[in-house]
Amino acid sequence: MKFLLVAVNAKYIHSNLAIYDLRAYCRDFKENIELAEYTINDTADHILEDMFRRAPDAVAFSCYIWNIVLIEQLVDELCKVLPDTKFWLGGPEASYRAEQLLNRHPCLSGIMVGEGERTFLQLLEHYIRGNRELSAVQNLVCRDGKRIFYTQMGEPVGLSEVPFPYEDMTDFTNRIVYYESSRGCPFSCSYCLSSVDKKLRFRDLSMVKRELQFFLDQRVKQVKFVDRTFNVWKEHAVGIWSYLLEHDNGITNFHFEIAADLLDEEELLLLGKMRRGLVQLEIGVQSANSYTLKEIHRTMRLDKIQYVVERLRGSKNIHIHLDLIAGLPFEDYRSFCQSFNVIYQMEPDQLQLGFLKVLPGTYMAEEAEHYGMVYRSMPTYEVLYTKWISYKELLRLKGVEEMVEVYYNSAQFMVSMRKLLPYFKTPYDMYDAMAEYYRQEGLTDRKQNRLERYEILLAFAGRWMTDEEIERFRECLCLDLYLRENWKSKLDFAEGMEQYKKEKAAFYRAEARLHHYLPDYAGCDGKQLARLTQLAYFRYNPLTENEQEVFLLFDYKNRDPLHYAAAVTELQKGELYAYAGI
Repeated sequence: MKFLLVAVNAKYIHSNLAIYDLRAYCRDFKENIELAEYTINDTADHILEDMFRRAPDAVAFSCYIWNIVLIEQLVDELCKVLPDTKFWLGGPEASYRAEQLLNRHPCLSGIMVGEGERTFLQLLEHYIRGNRELSAVQNLVCRDGKRIFYTQMGEPVGLSEVPFPYEDMTDFTNRIVYYESSRGCPFSCSYCLSSVDKKLRFRDLSMVKRELQFFLDQRVKQVKFVDRTFNVWKEHAVGIWSYLLEHDNGITNFHFEIAADLLDEEELLLLGKMRRGLVQLEIGVQSANSYTLKEIHRTMRLDKIQYVVERLRGSKNIHIHLDLIAGLPFEDYRSFCQSFNVIYQMEPDQLQLGFLKVLPGTYMAEEAEHYGMVYRSMPTYEVLYTKWISYKELLRLKGVEEMVEVYYNSAQFMVSMRKLLPYFKTPYDMYDAMAEYYRQEGLTDRKQNRLERYEILLAFAGRWMTDEEIERFRECLCLDLYLRENWKSKLDFAEGMEQYKKEKAAFYRAEARLHHYLPDYAGCDGKQLARLTQLAYFRYNPLTENEQEVFLLFDYKNRDPLHYAAAVTELQKGELYAYAGI
């Protein structure tokens, strides 16, 4: 018998830890289990054909809000071309709507509710060995003819009982690898399904260290911990962070979702010692409105988070990601703008502006009517309006979200956006004005390439700056572009900037002999150096806002691991001329 475990991921770079865990836990049936991963960008026809050719006897889909609509479509079509195949669903998006899904799709055999390892093992024993009745399989909602019945709910599995799910990392090249060292969450945030599972469990620390060493030895690019609050148990968190500090391979990045206000001085000092780029931290602030935080049962101290973020930023070695949610109770438009400004002024590397998802099974869903909360009937269940904020205002925030993604989170306009900010009363006002400019100019209905975004930002800045100021802003834009990209073609938005072609050629000829500024390019001649790096003239230094002329040398072989910006060397005009023998 072949049992196919199917994941439909949001992006190609993602992977699905759940199906790898299920296969690892059911190692006695490994020959009977096959994995298939697709993305929501694959066509239904492609997935249908591929699954048909695999000819499975049974299929189980891993269901989430981003893929459930496509999976429901696939189930209805697959049962036509694979009429003898058994179809099962599992995952958070199936667990809390089990009866609804079974009634809507008669060809479904059942739903695996909650954690799936032990349930899936027992299901395999039922199908393959025939030594277990379906009614004796724990955590199922399934059908007996027209009757839908629930089986007994079992105790959660011990996390250390789940074998390490990874073997050959070849299939994970250029993909994010997910890892789990704890399950459950001690907090009760009303919008989150993790709050439903109060049985907090940790993987044995010695096992975790061995498994992390596997990732380090394999030189995996990024490992993302899926622990809901990684640092809830200090001894566990410090044990892992200390191990990573001592065994850093100089390449692998580890992502953690933490409660920042739980960090103490020992942990801050430890994090401050990490290699730049070794660790990135995601911190869910969600709102700066104290009434909102109390209503959603979110336990946190905003002042402590502000202090911790300031400390972490001071270390200049950790990528910090802060989350904000629009549409929460007691958060009207004005309050959200204030929350945005509070979070923005913490200067995170990324600011994730999300919109409330009213998930089935959460306390938020139960209280939605009380909040006057109207949300989409279909996944992703995103809020449309509440008694505090209107649909029109949420649409306005959508525009701000897009501007933040393009001009802040991309890290492609860091210098330019800092230069632009003083022209506005608050950070929110700046992004709101940008979103309105996009609407007025008809830019919201089409994608722009990277250069167009620089040109748009220049035109937008022209509405607020004098002619002299806009000329300096051009140089900020050039700096931002060259920091990220070795652009050799003419830049329309930099028209009029001197090229100094002969002087640059003389510099590169000298560098090919002396290797003073670019020691990592030994063996390259002047033309090769000019092709692999960038030397640009600036009438004033946009890095320091110094009035003095400067040449900036961009080294693309050496990049900042936090923002991917090229290393930059400043050369005064006289310094370059002397070095080049001009």
